[in-house]
Amino acid sequence: MKYIDEFRDGEVARTLAGKIACAVETGRHYSFMEFCGGHTHAISRYGLSDLLPENVRMVHGPGCPVCVLPIGRVDMAINLALERGVILCTYGDTLRVPASDGLSLMKAKARGGDIRMVYSTLDALQIARDNPQREVVFFAIGFETTTPPTALAIQQAQQEALANFSVLCCHVLTPAAISQILESPEVRQWGTVPIDGFIGPAHVSTVIGSRPYEFFAEEYRKPVVIAGFEPLDVMQAVLMLVRQVNEGRAEVENEFSRAVTREGNLKAQDRVAEVFELRREFEWRGLSVVPYSALKIRENYTTFDAEQRFNLDYKSVPDNKACECGAILRGVKRPQDCKIFGTVCTPENPIGSCMVSSEGACAAHYSYGRYKDMH
Repeated sequence: MKYIDEFRDGEVARTLAGKIACAVETGRHYSFMEFCGGHTHAISRYGLSDLLPENVRMVHGPGCPVCVLPIGRVDMAINLALERGVILCTYGDTLRVPASDGLSLMKAKARGGDIRMVYSTLDALQIARDNPQREVVFFAIGFETTTPPTALAIQQAQQEALANFSVLCCHVLTPAAISQILESPEVRQWGTVPIDGFIGPAHVSTVIGSRPYEFFAEEYRKPVVIAGFEPLDVMQAVLMLVRQVNEGRAEVENEFSRAVTREGNLKAQDRVAEVFELRREFEWRGLSVVPYSALKIRENYTTFDAEQRFNLDYKSVPDNKACECGAILRGVKRPQDCKIFGTVCTPENPIGSCMVSSEGACAAHYSYGRYKDMH
């Protein structure tokens, strides 16, 4: 297939649904976690859960970089803009993540903070060049997909001796989050969140390749199928997972072979390794503190580390008590299990991070009306 609409062909989707229905075994239940928010979005948008047999259940994972950003990190960015007078640059979805005291970056901007949405790290570098008298901080978030551009920006700033540019680094790592979920009591001890396999991330895997997931298949006996974000990709991945479970296999299979290799993008990996190293621990919204799950800027580039430059301390802040984002990110609850979902908490007035990003489970369910189907 060459064109995007071919991956959205309804007839082919129905054929795949028929194959899945034939493949599932009567009396057996299948529970698959789609780690990535892009897959959650596709499942809701195209109504894929309606095409699956009743004994095949999809569980939403924490693969939305905006959703897993803890309140304390957003507070740090707001502090830089309002108290330190920096120009703060970040990606669009980050602007609306709820922080402490009813604030968000968007609301801090309304209070006079110089906060600017950028489309790339190059935009942030240009703002630093254009404002040599001001400190410019790029609030860097995201999984492995958005990490290489941040690494390049830091290297470019060093080459140009851009003394007024720094990065508040909040990049997190996919494999660590998968490990945390598999080690969680809900999965390992209590079995309240059964997971028979994973649909592996698409864009992340173009960078890191399929090799890092082999550990989960071997160690936890959980099959992983890396899949693209189109509806047929997801349906094919479900079929591949069902077949693995039936055959007692736990392997890494690559449905997204048009973009993902086993090794990944080695040049991008090298740049990231040059600029970043592992943090000992990092707090994720919903997963609490996860060891070795995030990146920090190496000592060679410490000049461009906003945490060092502005002597920032991280303070953990609890989520809104009414919000179930944490449980939803772990797959323990569904969006419609949250009492404020779709009433107090909407995309226009997000109380929790899962309602902010289009990749968030709550936003996807709300936008496409999946919450109306309560079974």
